[in-house]
Amino acid sequence: MRPMHWNSENKTLTIIDQTMLPVQLVEKNLIDYQEVAEAIKVLRVRGAPAIGVAASYGIAIAAWNFAADKKIDFHSSMRKAMEVLAATRPTAVNLFWAIKRMGGVLEAHKQANQQEIAAILEAEAMEIEKEDYQLNLTMGQNGAVLIPDGATVLTHCNAGALATAGHGTALGVIRSAIAQGKNVKVFADETRPLLQGARLTTWELMQDGIDVTLITDNMSGHFMKSGAIDLVIVGADRIAANGDTANKIGTYNVAVLAKEHGIPFYVAAPYSTFDLTIENGDAIPIEERSHEEVTNFAGCRTAPEGVKVCNPAFDVTPHKYITAIITEKGVLRPPFNESLKCMS
Repeated sequence: MRPMHWNSENKTLTIIDQTMLPVQLVEKNLIDYQEVAEAIKVLRVRGAPAIGVAASYGIAIAAWNFAADKKIDFHSSMRKAMEVLAATRPTAVNLFWAIKRMGGVLEAHKQANQQEIAAILEAEAMEIEKEDYQLNLTMGQNGAVLIPDGATVLTHCNAGALATAGHGTALGVIRSAIAQGKNVKVFADETRPLLQGARLTTWELMQDGIDVTLITDNMSGHFMKSGAIDLVIVGADRIAANGDTANKIGTYNVAVLAKEHGIPFYVAAPYSTFDLTIENGDAIPIEERSHEEVTNFAGCRTAPEGVKVCNPAFDVTPHKYITAIITEKGVLRPPFNESLKCMS
């Protein structure tokens, strides 16, 4: 399963509109960088690695569109496009990593003509997508050894093929374990308020014929206590130098419960998700999303008019709750600031 594909002939990006799942499988064709930015902002495309890939293609689309318009300043327009894309979501560091990489390519070829620059940026975006898919496969192989045969894995939010260029991070580890012949079952938290676990994780696992059971977010402690859960694997949107990890809101709750019940808690994320410029999770910016995501559901109001609302999209799990971090470069064990030095 691939959540997006590049159209090389007309220089546009086609994505699965994830806001429509699981009721409808709808593809949307994005023809300019503003549409890519809007798709990221409203979660048509989501997941830290996937939005990095999408932003890369947004920059390539901008380059081709600007190269065809002789009335504008190409380089200043490209800088504006990158600024707009960077302003879409603040927490996922893969977005900024990808934009910085594309910006470096633009700068390195600034003396080339505009058509040549557009072609070079397109090739770089395609390489970023290819790299993400391949590293997810490698990450899956690295993490599969941590899943015993017959295990039941709890996951939170969606860290699967839909959140990446394909295969997935947390779900990629599960897919790889199953490909090795292991019998693995999955429990998926629904993940309020936007139900990415219920709408997306269960949908893509069912597409692959993987045994999945949906539970509400407040059921995870019950199933841990009853012995139904053997380990937890989640994704990440940004990881600090000490291993503190930002992921979808509610992940911290799951990590604390796992620690209390002696259950391994694993994070699966590419190396590009690490932000070594920040010492710990206190410095990770947390996106605050629309209050209507909490007060309304499926177009219907579920809370009183005027009620005060907080809606952080992410929380930070301190490194002390994390058993290991699975990456394409290997499995990191605590202390993470030391194991990272061996990997960088």
